[in-house]
Amino acid sequence: MNGNGDRKVILLVEDNPDDEALAIRALKRHHIGNDIVVAHDGVEALDYLFGTGMYAERDVNSKPTVVLLDLKLPRVDGLEVLRRLREDERTKLLPVVVLTTSSEERDLLDSYSLGCNSYIRKPVDFLQFSEAIRQLGMYWLLMNEPPPL
Repeated sequence: MNGNGDRKVILLVEDNPDDEALAIRALKRHHIGNDIVVAHDGVEALDYLFGTGMYAERDVNSKPTVVLLDLKLPRVDGLEVLRRLREDERTKLLPVVVLTTSSEERDLLDSYSLGCNSYIRKPVDFLQFSEAIRQLGMYWLLMNEPPPL
């Protein structure tokens, strides 16, 4: 049980408005009608997940089904967000998919070393990006059995 009842929430952590719009458009295009919460930087993502800052009133037992995490974020970068999620008992098993434009091998290695569940390079072409989002949604929201959190 993820604390959301039957609702499966996606936490999209993305600072680029164009990439945010593309991801949401691709999810809707493929009829992935889950609630999408958008965090625009690492601090906002951590506040949402740990019920601090602007999310101090949020029920932290209500966790997203999957976190789509960009790496190049302002204030706290994606790798630090991932590190903090894995260090905390409440979020250490939360599925995290790194969704990034980075092609740096260091980012790939660091992401897996810190416990990401998947690493996807954002395709530049919208149709390819849309297809990647469709497959991602199908797998993480329909096929994958998340851990009880």
